[in-house]
Amino acid sequence: MGIIKPFPNAKLITGILISQNSFIESLYHNLIKHFGPVDYSSDQIPFTFSPYYNKELGTPIYRFFISFENLIDPAILASIKVITNRIEDIFREKEKRKINIDPGVMFLSRFILASTKASVQRIPLDSGIYGEITLVYEKKTFRPVEWTYPDYRTDEYIHILNKIREIYKQQLK
Repeated sequence: MGIIKPFPNAKLITGILISQNSFIESLYHNLIKHFGPVDYSSDQIPFTFSPYYNKELGTPIYRFFISFENLIDPAILASIKVITNRIEDIFREKEKRKINIDPGVMFLSRFILASTKASVQRIPLDSGIYGEITLVYEKKTFRPVEWTYPDYRTDEYIHILNKIREIYKQQLK
């Protein structure tokens, strides 16, 4: 029989899709209010991988990543997704989201995204939220798995997440 131990602290990261930069200051304010100080923010990267969000968010769409200084208990990922959905609601216009926030947790060995959508590879967490291993860390870099979204497979995203992993690794020392 194994011994139950607490989960190791994880690094909270949000991948954000946005088409209107006028929301960024208020978005940062809301995220910091809930999750604490930011320790990394990436440049905006054009999101051209799918037209899925075009009608709702408008175009052009950009993604950027924010990581937070405070490490968290990964067991609260579902509640974080509920909070980020509420933050998205602040920016809705006529029932359309103008910001999409995808929270995830990073461990040294993997990166897990939260989702409201069920799928065969997603594990129910709590409150209608699922978790999905999106990237695994092997041979000194993150690598995609079979179901990883196309944008998360890119060298650019992986480079950013590797940078955040270095910050996280230093925090664990």
